[in-house]
Amino acid sequence: MIRADITVTGDVQRVGFRTFIKNLADSLNIKGYAKNLNDGSVNIVCESEKNNIEELINELRENPPSFASIGDISVKYADCTGEYVSFERTNGDVPKEATLGDLLGVMQSFDTKAEVLVTILSDMHVTLKSVKRDTGLTLDKQDQMLDKQDTTIQVLKDVKGDTGQIKGIKEDTEVMKDKLTSIEEIHKELRDLRVKYNQLSDDVTEIKIAISELSESRVSVPA
Repeated sequence: MIRADITVTGDVQRVGFRTFIKNLADSLNIKGYAKNLNDGSVNIVCESEKNNIEELINELRENPPSFASIGDISVKYADCTGEYVSFERTNGDVPKEATLGDLLGVMQSFDTKAEVLVTILSDMHVTLKSVKRDTGLTLDKQDQMLDKQDTTIQVLKDVKGDTGQIKGIKEDTEVMKDKLTSIEEIHKELRDLRVKYNQLSDDVTEIKIAISELSESRVSVPA
């Protein structure tokens, strides 16, 4: 545990800076207080583990509240006393004996912060419009994807139908193949019959010749 005495200069009073510090300190388990000083700075006296205090200081440097403007941060370390049980913000935002100039300064400060707020809101508006446009584009792309999905489903259905037709054609082809095989067998049988017919024709021709020769020999024998 260690004790730190931190002084923050800049535009850090009457802008909710000490409330920001308290919330940050509570989240880091830091005990102590933050108070406004007469010179316009904020003094933070706190105790905790050194890494917690270093993280608090780093957050003040890197991520201060939007209404505050950090000038400088000085730190002095000392031994921890254990006297604090929580973190508190002390003193009011405006001195008790505020002059007219002080009040005008406060009003000017709020006016400046209002301009910052308007700028932030304008940026948010632009961002929201951009998000809305991107969302519209995303929805259009989603519709296109759904259309493509429907087209793909239809193509698959058509392919399935074509597959059925192909199956039918394949079956018809098998039938035709069987018929062609039968026709080839018939042709073979016809060729065999033709050969046999030719042989029979030759035999008949030889028989006719033999009969003719026999008849001639009978005619030539003397009575």
